[in-house]
Amino acid sequence: MLIPNRFAPLVFGALLSAIMVAVVSAVVLAINQGVHQGFAWQWLRSCVTTWPVAFPTVTVVAPWVRRMVGRVTA
Repeated sequence: MLIPNRFAPLVFGALLSAIMVAVVSAVVLAINQGVHQGFAWQWLRSCVTTWPVAFPTVTVVAPWVRRMVGRVTA
C-alpha cells in the first residue's frame, strides 16, 4: 500500500521528526541520567511526549528552511 504523493510533505515531516526525537531524546537522557534499568521505558515516554511538538514544527518549518537553503546555495 503506497501513500499518495500529495501526502509526501506530511510523511516527510512524520519520519524526520520521529527519527530526530528518538535520537535526541536518547542522547539527552543518556547524558543526564545515564543508561540505567528503565532507560528504554523512560526513553519511549520521552519520545511519545515530545513527538507531538516536533511533528507540526518540522511540517511547518521545513518549507521555510528549503527556501532559505535555496537562497544561500549556488
